[in-house]
Amino acid sequence: MFGNDAEFLLSIHRTHAAELQAEAAGERLARALPRRHPRGWLGRRTHAARAVDARR
Repeated sequence: MFGNDAEFLLSIHRTHAAELQAEAAGERLARALPRRHPRGWLGRRTHAARAVDARR
């Protein structure tokens, strides 16, 4: 029914283009932000133990 409707096809194209632009913008933002290294629940204690061992 809508297969030959130019305005309908154009609206689909614009919607898809907007989705692609939003996805690209999100990926650019993710690359621009510094990565946070996940730290385990023992992470700080392990680092503190290494500092103590280095002093001995």
